[in-house]
Amino acid sequence: MSIQEHIAEIRSRIDAAARETGRTGADIVLVGASKMNDAEACQEAITAGIDALGENRVQEMTGKLAQDAYRGAPLHFIGHLQRNKVKQVVGKVSLIQSAGSVELLREIEKAAAKLDIVQDVLLEVNIGGEEAKSGFAPEAVRDAAVLAKELQHVRVQGLMTIPPVAAEDHGNLAYFQKVYALYVDINREIYDNKLKYISMGMSGDFEDAIRAGSNMVRVGTAIFGQRYYAK
Repeated sequence: MSIQEHIAEIRSRIDAAARETGRTGADIVLVGASKMNDAEACQEAITAGIDALGENRVQEMTGKLAQDAYRGAPLHFIGHLQRNKVKQVVGKVSLIQSAGSVELLREIEKAAAKLDIVQDVLLEVNIGGEEAKSGFAPEAVRDAAVLAKELQHVRVQGLMTIPPVAAEDHGNLAYFQKVYALYVDINREIYDNKLKYISMGMSGDFEDAIRAGSNMVRVGTAIFGQRYYAK
């Protein structure tokens, strides 16, 4: 199947899951996780109507920007962002989905201030408490949201999470439900219900994420095919 055919199939599955919650596929933002895919593949996805593309690696993103890979669609940064690489990302992407520490938020603020822009971000929640993953602990997200609201050049647009790898079917549903509950509370109590996005769900679990309330999913292999890391 082509990238276009994969996207059409995923759109159909997204729509079916969304309808279980009283929404439709039009309410869900589909982000193509384009890591390790070239500019041609990115353009094919954009032609097929992908809502946005998401990159995990700064160096790869920079190279593909130079090739005009993302022309025609918003670009998100969805991977772990090191503070020493913030300057290479701020102002280049429409959304940083992985703002997962106070230090990183302050670094984004500093870089955005120098450019005199406001950088949109999502607060990343480490819902499984995994040491190998970045993100705020669930009990720390509220304080981070309060702090971020005071920053002049950072605009929080919602939450993002990557739950632990599920050992069984629907194993991440409980994690998604917990993050959605955090999102609802923070949105109502801190942001006057003006947050836009809750980014949950990837190739293997995006339907459950949508059932739990997600309105943004990040899909890579189901669109572009398996990645070959030995290359």
